[in-house]
Amino acid sequence: MKPKQCNGKVVSNIKILDNIYEMKLTGDFQGNPGQFYMLRSWGKEPFLSRPLSICNIEGNLLTFLYEVKGKGTDIFSKLREGDVLNLLGPLGTGFPLNNKGKIGVVAGGIGIAPMIYLCKSLKNDIDFYGGFREKPFYMDTIGKNVNKLYISTDSGKEGYNGFITDIFNPEEYSVVYTCGPMPMMSKVKNICEEKNVPLYISMEKRMACGVGACLGCSIKTTSGIRRVCKDGPVFRGEEIVFHD
Repeated sequence: MKPKQCNGKVVSNIKILDNIYEMKLTGDFQGNPGQFYMLRSWGKEPFLSRPLSICNIEGNLLTFLYEVKGKGTDIFSKLREGDVLNLLGPLGTGFPLNNKGKIGVVAGGIGIAPMIYLCKSLKNDIDFYGGFREKPFYMDTIGKNVNKLYISTDSGKEGYNGFITDIFNPEEYSVVYTCGPMPMMSKVKNICEEKNVPLYISMEKRMACGVGACLGCSIKTTSGIRRVCKDGPVFRGEEIVFHD
């Protein structure tokens, strides 16, 4: 589907955890799991729009789950019902949805955002592995669309005390999808390669244009330099080079 400029009106913008917000917009939206939109709710400053993964689309309602990390997302967090944003999208390459067999989804922190729409869209049996620092979030929503839910926290306050990759066994799955912190995704890639299990990775990178023109989100892959916004953000696991 071809990206387009459109407006979205804020229906709700709720703080669900420290620095974590859920924003729902109404408008004319399309998109597949793994794709994203470039958003802005300001004039000239900040200069760049901000990329947010599609968390869910239901009718004319588009949901984003985002973390406040800088000026742009801080502005988003202050939006209220009725405010209007300008969007460009859907952008990028999403997850393949036609894989057979049982699927493992591994996500960390705000990396769960694109996986929510993914789990809702897949018709397979799915096990979800979510890793968090202190407190899990959005697990009730994800739990509605998966068979089993595994949680880990660095603090040990909920779920397994440690890294989510400690309790993930790729041999149980026909294919694995992952999104989250780079060290976590690198570990998932290594253990999937050891067991010869296909993997798809949703990469996160600072973006300027969102359409592949500026090369600002370039990453190293086995086939050379690729653009996360245009060639991704979803890549096959064997393509990604996490370390020199």
